[in-house]
Amino acid sequence: MAILEVKNINKSFGKTEVLKGVSFSLEEGQVLSIIGSSGSGKTTLLRCINFLETADSGKITVDGDVLFDSESTEKLSSKQKRDKQLSIGLVFQQFNLFPQYDVLGNVTLAPKLRAKERPDFKKNKAQIYAEIEEKALKLLNQMGLSEKVHNYPCELSGGQQQRVSIARAMALEPKILFFDEPTSALDPELTGEILKVIRELAETNMTMVIVTHEMNFAKEVSDYIVFMDQGVIAEEGKAEDIILNPQTERLKAFLNKVNDK
Repeated sequence: MAILEVKNINKSFGKTEVLKGVSFSLEEGQVLSIIGSSGSGKTTLLRCINFLETADSGKITVDGDVLFDSESTEKLSSKQKRDKQLSIGLVFQQFNLFPQYDVLGNVTLAPKLRAKERPDFKKNKAQIYAEIEEKALKLLNQMGLSEKVHNYPCELSGGQQQRVSIARAMALEPKILFFDEPTSALDPELTGEILKVIRELAETNMTMVIVTHEMNFAKEVSDYIVFMDQGVIAEEGKAEDIILNPQTERLKAFLNKVNDK
């Protein structure tokens, strides 16, 4: 059974159709990369899956739990919607860290807010917070940031800030981790360190969806690649097949343009 199923997603902004019947599925532990030119609908697709945008129609299911179904008459409460969102972690292009919190505070903020909903929170607050911080410290160590725990975002490099944002996304134990162009805001010399982190996550069988313009990286780390063009999936398949043996003229043209840069 697929951990993520996206069926016939459509999304328009005014008269502009951005997504036109997009469908795909992903098995647990797999890495899917989504490639395509700017304006092809990649980021809008991620935002619809993450509830940052609401699709006009279609259905999205994560691990058997329906996140969105345009044909359903059920109206989700704010809490139900938030609970569904927690199954998905999102790492943004821009790091979106809270400047008023140090590194540890950024990573523990959401888990601590979530913990307040636990029935035993008042009785066991200190223990619960200690456990959250211990887990956050392990994640930061995994990201190579154990010495930056009490630094603030303004004191970190772009690569370090992006690693904090990855740790923050993982702190809520999402079933799927989404990356939206995770290296686009970084200098080329810092790109490698983020790609290394994502490779290491792939080796742990973390289920991931990555919107990326790094074609060699996509080929190396992905099980499957989707090529989007003008709001539709124009070609999809195994990573090496898509990158090394494109079947459509549109994908060939895109790869030639990317490789010429």
